[in-house]
Amino acid sequence: MKIVVTGGAGFIGGNFIHYTLEKRPDYKIICLDSLTYAGNMETLASALENPAFRFERVDITDRAEVERVFEEEKPDIVVNFAAESHVDRSIGDPGVFVRTNVIGTQTLLEASRRRGVMRYHQVSTDEVYGDLPLDRPDMLFTEETPLRTSSPYSASKAGADLLALAYFRTYKLPVSVSRCSNNYGPYHFPEKLIPLTIVNALRDKPLPVYGKGENVRDWLYVADHCRAIDMIIHKGREGEVYNIGGRNEMRNIDIVRRIVRELGKSEELITYVGDRAGHDLRYGIDAGKMERELGWRSETPFEEGIKRTIRWYMENRGWWERILDGEYKKYYEKQYGNR
Repeated sequence: MKIVVTGGAGFIGGNFIHYTLEKRPDYKIICLDSLTYAGNMETLASALENPAFRFERVDITDRAEVERVFEEEKPDIVVNFAAESHVDRSIGDPGVFVRTNVIGTQTLLEASRRRGVMRYHQVSTDEVYGDLPLDRPDMLFTEETPLRTSSPYSASKAGADLLALAYFRTYKLPVSVSRCSNNYGPYHFPEKLIPLTIVNALRDKPLPVYGKGENVRDWLYVADHCRAIDMIIHKGREGEVYNIGGRNEMRNIDIVRRIVRELGKSEELITYVGDRAGHDLRYGIDAGKMERELGWRSETPFEEGIKRTIRWYMENRGWWERILDGEYKKYYEKQYGNR
């Protein structure tokens, strides 16, 4: 079985590659990644030593290159993690997000249709649903919740979802879509809340928190997410959307304080900054469909997951220190420069 994983040098895609190499050693994985600022080849260092893994530096919007790889490898499964994903960056430059997240997805869908893949899976986000009120903890996103995007990022992801589902209806391409809550865990690029807080706290730097930090997110340990995607692509129904959540809603400020306590730092490091434009108040996922149909549940309690995550960043300082000084970008040239 051959599986193309796009965006595999990123956070969730990289974790999924490691998960699949361990769980399904008889699979061959072909990773496509354009190595933008968030793509880090060091995340795949151990995978590169596995003969069942192949890396291709390919932008998913490059139709000719995508077609070349699909023609050479003839994949059975495609899992698309490749995306521009930082909301703040989407506010500053929406065009890049439309190009990668919408046009790139259509390029992959078309290549998958032409090659007759067994399953195309689109990895999406709960942000396509907009947000929920802070004073209604009983309200959750279901797969039937209308799409109500708040940022250029979430709008581009919603567009990709709709394209994928349209390919299922129009061309009968065996498509599935998953929408997950906020992930955390190893290899998370240090611009998002949890890794940024850990890294800055370890360096005794200010810990920026938007507004008053009252925005609520549902947190999902990345390994649980990888297990859910594996279930969907092998057992999930075609043409369906599946919500993946951790059933663990927390305020941003409480996350930051929890990390500060775990590291024995002072809360005086917390710095409140101006709020993000159009900042969603709350996300809450109902993962009941995953639980009923596939028997999946999030298995990692937040207290355990955050300790694992903090420990990983403490034990892998070189990984994120090279990101902070820009040295991580040289890894690809080191690996492939003379080939």
